[in-house]
Amino acid sequence: MTTQDELKQQAAQMAADMVEPGMALGVGTGSTVAFFIDALGARNQKTPLNLKAIVTTSNRSQQQLEQNGFVVNELADVDQLDLTIDGADRVDDDLNGIKGGGAAHTLEKNVAINSKKNLWIVDESKLCHRLGDFPLPVEVLPVSAKQNFAKFEQAGLQPAFRLNDQGERLTTHYGNWIIDLHVDPLPVPDGLAAYLDGTVGVVEHGLFLHLVDTVLIAHSDGSIERRDR
Repeated sequence: MTTQDELKQQAAQMAADMVEPGMALGVGTGSTVAFFIDALGARNQKTPLNLKAIVTTSNRSQQQLEQNGFVVNELADVDQLDLTIDGADRVDDDLNGIKGGGAAHTLEKNVAINSKKNLWIVDESKLCHRLGDFPLPVEVLPVSAKQNFAKFEQAGLQPAFRLNDQGERLTTHYGNWIIDLHVDPLPVPDGLAAYLDGTVGVVEHGLFLHLVDTVLIAHSDGSIERRDR
């Protein structure tokens, strides 16, 4: 195991310790979240957590949760989550983030917005002073994707369709396409979010603003930093 993996594992263990028995829990995806799922499973083996529900944002995490003995629920079957634990692609000084590197940000935001508390686990490479050095994903309906692309181009947002390994337009879980915006740094995030929210044909974007409550950061010096909003 590399030092970076050890750091991620430490942060994941800290997150697992923050889960309270009987919670309705949201679980994201990614390498650090994978460590979290194993840590949560080990804790549950010792003392059953009797979680009310578990909702996840990816098939990979669902399989891992089930391998650890958890029953995974659909978001539609849960009224509200108590805590969601996930990663992020970028986190700025105000604890706002960009997610969607795995093209799952629509479900991830739906899970996050329906959770009382949100916790992100990241390593220090994901930190930035201002959001922007990571493409901002925008999920769009194929029927109006051409018009959306042209609108973003005219606005100077440097759009590009995300492609899959075969060089074709990547199709999301919901059958839509992703347009990545390459602007660094991003203009005022709240203003950009409002612009995208008001654009017909946009399903969801990867700006996660004012959503996270706590961020656990694994630093290369071996320390785990906790930042609270």
